[in-house]
Amino acid sequence: MLKKMIAALSIAAIFSFIAPSMSEAATYHKQAISTAKKNIGVKYTYGGLSPKGFDCSGLVKYSYKKAGKTLPRTAADMYKKGKKVSKSKLTTGDLLFFAPNKATRPTHVAIYMGSSKMIHAASSKGVSIASTNNSYWKPKYIGAKRI
Repeated sequence: MLKKMIAALSIAAIFSFIAPSMSEAATYHKQAISTAKKNIGVKYTYGGLSPKGFDCSGLVKYSYKKAGKTLPRTAADMYKKGKKVSKSKLTTGDLLFFAPNKATRPTHVAIYMGSSKMIHAASSKGVSIASTNNSYWKPKYIGAKRI
């Protein structure tokens, strides 16, 4: 009986340490997406880091900074951070990386919103939501990272 009680207390203690960090992750991912959504329609500006104009990595960096996380400036440098995630295990807030002709160095980054949707700053539409399965982005996908 005493062993069962000690085991139960140990498990409860472990979850008390894990659960806050799990909810914190969910919270900052949602905050980053919320910030990005507030900027829908902002024009694309090469090198842009603010609501006056964003490029893709500028939007991601800005959105995550507002959520309390610091990311590198470029898509290529962001790709070096975080934990690799398979496409089948994507969750809200994961970063999606794209490159022309299946190159290994990404030139575009977006935030996964769930349900095959992403938010990003596209040179053609500015800050907008797109399908990860559309004919333009799908063949350029090279991987995802969880921050």
